[in-house]
Amino acid sequence: MIFAKSFALITPFVKELTYLCSPNTNAQITMITVTFPDGQQRQYEAGTTALEIAQSISQGLAQKVLSAKVNGEVWDATRPIRQDATLQLLTWDDKEGKASFWHSSAHLMAEALEALFPGVKFGTGPATDNGFYYDVDPGGRTISSDDFARIEQKMLELARQKNEYLRKDISRDDALRFFQEKGDEYKIELIEKRGDGEALTLYQQGNFVDLCKGPHVPNTGFIKAVKLTNVAGAYWQGDESRQQMTRVYGITFPKQKDLEEYLHLMEEAKKRDHRKLGTEMELFMFSEKVGGGLPIWLPKGTALRQRLEDFLKKEQIKRGYKPVITPHIGKKELYETSGHWEKYGEDSFQPIHTPREGELFLLKPMNCPHHCEIFGHRPRSYKELPLRIAEFGTVYRYEQSGELHGLTRVRGFTQDDAHLFCTSEQLRAEFLNVLELTRFVLKKLGFEDYTAQISLRDPNNKSKYIGSEEDWQMAEQAIIDATKDVGLKTVTAYGEAAFYGPKLDFMVKDALGRSWQLGTIQVDYNLPKRFNLEYIGADNKPHRPVMIHRAPFGSMERFIGVLIEHCAGKFPLWLAPEQFAILTISEKYHEYACNVEQQLGINDIRGFVDDRNETIGKKIRDTELSKVPFMLIIGEKEMETGTISVRKQGEGDLGSMTVEEFAQYFNNLL
Repeated sequence: MIFAKSFALITPFVKELTYLCSPNTNAQITMITVTFPDGQQRQYEAGTTALEIAQSISQGLAQKVLSAKVNGEVWDATRPIRQDATLQLLTWDDKEGKASFWHSSAHLMAEALEALFPGVKFGTGPATDNGFYYDVDPGGRTISSDDFARIEQKMLELARQKNEYLRKDISRDDALRFFQEKGDEYKIELIEKRGDGEALTLYQQGNFVDLCKGPHVPNTGFIKAVKLTNVAGAYWQGDESRQQMTRVYGITFPKQKDLEEYLHLMEEAKKRDHRKLGTEMELFMFSEKVGGGLPIWLPKGTALRQRLEDFLKKEQIKRGYKPVITPHIGKKELYETSGHWEKYGEDSFQPIHTPREGELFLLKPMNCPHHCEIFGHRPRSYKELPLRIAEFGTVYRYEQSGELHGLTRVRGFTQDDAHLFCTSEQLRAEFLNVLELTRFVLKKLGFEDYTAQISLRDPNNKSKYIGSEEDWQMAEQAIIDATKDVGLKTVTAYGEAAFYGPKLDFMVKDALGRSWQLGTIQVDYNLPKRFNLEYIGADNKPHRPVMIHRAPFGSMERFIGVLIEHCAGKFPLWLAPEQFAILTISEKYHEYACNVEQQLGINDIRGFVDDRNETIGKKIRDTELSKVPFMLIIGEKEMETGTISVRKQGEGDLGSMTVEEFAQYFNNLL
């Protein structure tokens, strides 16, 4: 089927909307009130679009508007607003604005693919955190990176046409007929999953029409720079028994300069890739025989990880936390009580069958059910609260193999987990204390650029969550109030709450400006109810505690992976697995080198002697690659004078020092 250039040409599949206009020229114009994020209100005619509103403010603003948030929902900027509404104009600086831009770019790429590979069929094409992809069935042909240049060229050619992204409502039946005519079984399958009578939407730009909810940018002309980044296989609907499709990834920008900066950052990111550095520095490994997504910590990586754990354990003890240890498994009933089986059962490892009939265990997906059992194992008094229990507990989630990525996406990981049980009156103070600890941890590790995301329920789909409306409102308000108390920079994300309670997620920017979700704090009224947890109050009556979940690191694996990339493997001096390497010019200086190592060890400075039969140049290069902070070079002169020649990573020679002088210099840096 040859696609038309307007929706009028694809009827009867698309229903046209007819508006009856009264001939009475004196009819009253309906006005609506639009409320902006700063609380300011303005009056506009009903049917005005967000783009027209932006134009009424300034033409410069209108040229930047990509989409709009209307009553909390992201819309096309060209979609008419017919009722009173709150309005936020979204630009490239907004996460939702970027998502609209990249979703539109996925459609533009699909149009280019259809022009270059006639008969290609399309699955889904969403925006991602860094660009977009589209899953396509090229019909027996191959799309490879060799095709990227001509696809990019075609996308830019189409973008310059400035074709509008046109939205059209369509019934389920008409949508089915349209894609049956086209012969696209993937879209047909998606439509058939929708309920009878459900309204759908199509979008068209140029000669391309797609089933899509939107939103999109006003026209293709906003897309100025294009780069396709990868091509991979992907099973339809993520089901390994289904058709394998071709997934084409890309990224686009509103300016060529933005693309050039991005490509520079990507080159830097390759150098910092924690998988590459982790191998070079011998921190961790993976083994297919052990299983994908299950990291193995090598001695140097174990030392690094233990040092992080010791740091947090020390801080927790200062703040009244009590360490606990719980098993790696639990009975299935435990996670049915908590709700984890219902919500995450499909993403967990399958139950472990024991020799006893009907007895099932699970690798634990969360530590919190075990900690609830600790609280409930004996009667509690209000005098014991707040009770703060902490555990570096390993949990397991069965991530799809295609989603595994080094340490940042694994199947087995350790959380620096703690759960605080307190009274309602203590909640505010406890939350603020946890907030202070989390910020202290991030600062200590060099993460000072972050935004706290208040993750709330999806107001349009509350069935995803457990608990009463009253409890959710109290929990959400507690987080909002606490962040205001400390003047924390926050954003609000609807639909990102845990199924049992709202969260405060720390979105941390690394040295390359990339955002990572690391630490989290959660308020929970629900699990104490599900586990029937109680304490006896001062009134000698039973009361329900409130529960705070918190993990400043989040996942030890993910945190270390991000930390490696943030500091390019050059860890803070206190954290480095090896703080010095003693490099000998020849083997005859080995005994003196060992004496130096011993003296530094007495001063709690850790390192090793590199006495390999290699040139000093190679030893220096290897030590630089291993990111060891200090190289202490020993030759004849150093042995005779009782000194060491000090070389600092990234700075070069610092001159000769005695061991005592170096120890003092070193400790002043901590």
